[in-house]
Formats: sequence, C-alpha cells, structure tokens
Amino acid sequence: MRLLVFLLFSLHSLNVSAMPRIAILDFELKDMTLAPGISAERERTASVKPLLENALKSAGYQLISIPLAAQQAANSGVGYLFDHADSAAKLGKEYGADYLLVGRLHKPSFLFVYLMGNLVNTHTGVWLGNFITESKGGDIKLTQKAVESLAVKMDKVLEQRYTPPAPNRLTSMQAVTIK
Repeated sequence: MRLLVFLLFSLHSLNVSAMPRIAILDFELKDMTLAPGISAERERTASVKPLLENALKSAGYQLISIPLAAQQAANSGVGYLFDHADSAAKLGKEYGADYLLVGRLHKPSFLFVYLMGNLVNTHTGVWLGNFITESKGGDIKLTQKAVESLAVKMDKVLEQRYTPPAPNRLTSMQAVTIK
C-alpha cells in the first residue's frame, strides 16, 4: 500500500514539474494614432498581461515573474525584445522560464487594436509563434475576449490545455427585464 501511495505521489510530482513555465513581459503600447499614449490606452495595455496570465493559469500553466527593471534592462529600445528572439530567450532563461511571451498592443487606428505576441522557447532561442488578435473598440470585455483568443493561439503551440470561458448570453427573459 505504501509503495502504491509513493508511486502515485511520484507520478503527480513528475506531472507538476513537467508543467511549462511561462513568463509574460509587460505589453508595449505602439500607438500610431494622432493622439498617441492617452491614459485609456496605457490602462488597456497594462491590463493585457494580467488578463493573459489569469487565462493561462486557469489552464494549469506555471507563470514566472520577471521584474520590470530586468525587462527594461534587457530591452535595448522600444520593440527590441519583440524583434530579437535570442535576447528574449536569454532573459526568460535567466528567470527559469521555458517560454517567454513578448507582447505589444499595436494601435493603428482609433477603431481597433492588435494584440501581438511573440513566443520564444528559452532553451533554443527560437520563436515558436507570432500571434495577432484584433480587438475593435475600447471596452474591457472586448479586450478580454482578444486576450482569450491570444491564449488559445498560444496554447495550440504549447500543450492545448486552455479552454476559454463560455460567452455570457442573456436569456430572452433577462433581455426583456433589462429594457
């Protein structure tokens, strides 16, 4: 009996240690509009990382934290880590991550933004995927849906663990009540 308990515990320990460790850097804002960097866009950009971390945590991924100061020190300029897999991989590996996501919120228009993420394998220094998700409008619910889409795309490259939450649907009775 003790041997069986030991074996089960050992198998569980192996499974936990085999979980991918992912670091997500703070998303950069690349605002190409005539009113760049307004506070609402900075806030939306800052919300992406925690939303994405929560989505991936719900799928069982282990999240690794990289201090902002370390991220800034490794980033030789705006967009540097986004474009340089070797430097991004080195930063992630330094903090024990298996994968590192470098993200950007690209705003070419007042009507929509693109959530962009480059995922690098920190052991090989190779980009595993470049993900782009479009979000129209500035509502937090739309941003959250775009982040869920980004998580699905990342997960397809990794271990296919993530299932986005079901959409909230109003019943016809609730719709009548709201009016």
